[in-house]
Amino acid sequence: MKFTVASRALYSTLSGVSKTINSKNTLTVLDNFLLEVDAEKEQLTVTASDTENTLVARLGISNVDESGRFLANAKRLCDIGKELPAVDVEISVDLDSLAMQIDFPGGKFDLVALDADQYPVSSDPLKEIAAGDESPVELPLPAGMIVSGIENTLFAVATDQIRPQLLGILWDIKKDGIIFVATDTRKLVKYANKTAAPGIERRLILPVKPSVLLKQLLAKEEEVKVVLTEKSATFTTERITLSCRLIKGNFPPYERVIPENNPYVATFDRESILTAVRRVSVCADPAHGLMKFRFSHGLLEIKVDDTSHSTFAVEEIPCDYNGRDLVIGFSAGYLIEIFNTLSTENILMKIADPSRPGVFVPEENPENTELVIILMPMTVQEF
Repeated sequence: MKFTVASRALYSTLSGVSKTINSKNTLTVLDNFLLEVDAEKEQLTVTASDTENTLVARLGISNVDESGRFLANAKRLCDIGKELPAVDVEISVDLDSLAMQIDFPGGKFDLVALDADQYPVSSDPLKEIAAGDESPVELPLPAGMIVSGIENTLFAVATDQIRPQLLGILWDIKKDGIIFVATDTRKLVKYANKTAAPGIERRLILPVKPSVLLKQLLAKEEEVKVVLTEKSATFTTERITLSCRLIKGNFPPYERVIPENNPYVATFDRESILTAVRRVSVCADPAHGLMKFRFSHGLLEIKVDDTSHSTFAVEEIPCDYNGRDLVIGFSAGYLIEIFNTLSTENILMKIADPSRPGVFVPEENPENTELVIILMPMTVQEF
């Protein structure tokens, strides 16, 4: 079996698919790519899996003499692809002896492939779903809607294994849009997007790994076919198919956490407050990262101190604030994450008192979207 493929396109595909493979696999066969050549379609399909997530990418090839399938070590193939010159290369595999050769102008690589029948995962997740006894639900979504939902919420996903329902992003699918939610109990982000109407109501919790893969691999102008079952979600475009298991359990009722009335509103230039928080945080106590805010008319004072190392920092920045004088504390690290996520020129911070959550929102939301970020305060004895 022989075929020709552009080396840069091959490496780009292999590199993207390889992100699915764990650094350590209980099944050593999962250290390999499953490569399938379709002579009729002149297409190379590359599959990688960690059993929880399966990613399939499709790539155009030429000069194909026959169809076939084989396994190749993922790391070795990626390393070779990275070093190949930007030319068309010929790949040949003896499907009986599994001898593999990659030819390029001036050189070649000789490798040993493996029998494809050893691979425990199908390269066509949708066919498996159709053959099963689950009742899948299908909905088309713009890739931009999915990517924006992930980009705005991923930073708030919990890392504590004690509450597995918080280890992913909630997709609260409504008939007229999707609400993406993530929380680690200290911060919560809710991003509502109504640029497309799914027409159904459903809830699912998408784990971090497939979320990151979708964020990296989807092009915002693509259309994505999403197929949902009770246990899994499959995302398909012309280039890729990603199938993953969903997180079991019920996500906490996020609606109850969002304060309904925070009467005091401060408006900041995003770049100014982000720069100030980063600068002052250098002297924060690394044990808790407490950063104190003191609001007064038209002014915000930011202060941190680390008594164990006798360090102290303070900075003042102007803001549009007409509430009562108030002191409140937040984690510096969380604030930086929030200000990096909010992308508008000006941002609003809504507060009530030092014991209630602060609400952070952009001054204006893009059409058909709404972003709200909640951050729990830290105890402040004095400024």
